Amino acid sequence: MNTITLLILGLFILTNGAVIFLLFKRQTGNKQVDGQNMQMLNQNIQGMQERLDKVSQGLNDRLDSAARVIGAVNKELGSLQEIGRNMQGLQEFLKSPKLRGNVGEQVLKQMLGQFFPTAFYSLQYKFRAGQIVDAVLKTEDGLIPIDSKFPMENYQKMIRAEIETERVKFLHEFLKDVKKHVNDIAKKYILPAEGTINFAVMYIPSESVYYEIIRDDLDLNRYSMEKKVLFVSPNSFFYFLRVIMMGMQGKKMAEATREIIDTVRGLQKDTHKFADSLNVLNTHITHTKSAFDRVATDYASITGKIERLDRVDEDNLLE
Repeated sequence: MNTITLLILGLFILTNGAVIFLLFKRQTGNKQVDGQNMQMLNQNIQGMQERLDKVSQGLNDRLDSAARVIGAVNKELGSLQEIGRNMQGLQEFLKSPKLRGNVGEQVLKQMLGQFFPTAFYSLQYKFRAGQIVDAVLKTEDGLIPIDSKFPMENYQKMIRAEIETERVKFLHEFLKDVKKHVNDIAKKYILPAEGTINFAVMYIPSESVYYEIIRDDLDLNRYSMEKKVLFVSPNSFFYFLRVIMMGMQGKKMAEATREIIDTVRGLQKDTHKFADSLNVLNTHITHTKSAFDRVATDYASITGKIERLDRVDEDNLLE
């Protein structure tokens, strides 16, 4: 039952009470009301009072509930205002290119640390000419330069623009920013003479900025491929690192397999050598046995001759 219904019910009860009161007053002008009618009137008035009390209690309960709801809404509005202030603070924080760069470098550091031991990558790697890249991955094929770029200023102006001409203007400025980053990375960090492989990675810490860059109609992917620079976002960088890690593990398995094969081949050679030595030893043993048999035969023959000689001497002596 809503508030309007309760109000209508209250008015209805009051109207009925007024009608009864007027009838009663009209009757009393002519004659005295007997005790039974008075009792009925009192009962009706008491019933109306109880209904009015219930209506009043219902209204009070609804007002209390509405007050609680309004309080909760005010609290939520306060929380939203605090979030708004925090978001505004974050936006002010990200207006500084240096601070944006620091955020990107920290995220880059954490992701590299999740996949590789520190021996497989270096942070703030310095080349001989003095230029410093945010990170390099160390692979058997060479160093993979990784640099974090956060082209936010003209991107934010573009998405906030309400007029199409302004949006197009800031889009062109945004494209110029991205191409400048690509050119800088290609020129400064792709240095095969210093051990890098023939491409570099441009890490973009924002998914929304990344998807704007790789739109087909902007043709930035073709431009970056010509410069041998690969765009990655936090999500795609995760898969890039996983592929590199699996490649390293595959090479380790291949090296371990080669070591096992080389060891087995060495064992085979050693087995052949041992078999040859065993055959030689067996031949020597056979020859030794034959010589021993001959010596034993000769010894038996000499012993027999000595025994016969002893018997001849004894017979001659007896005669």
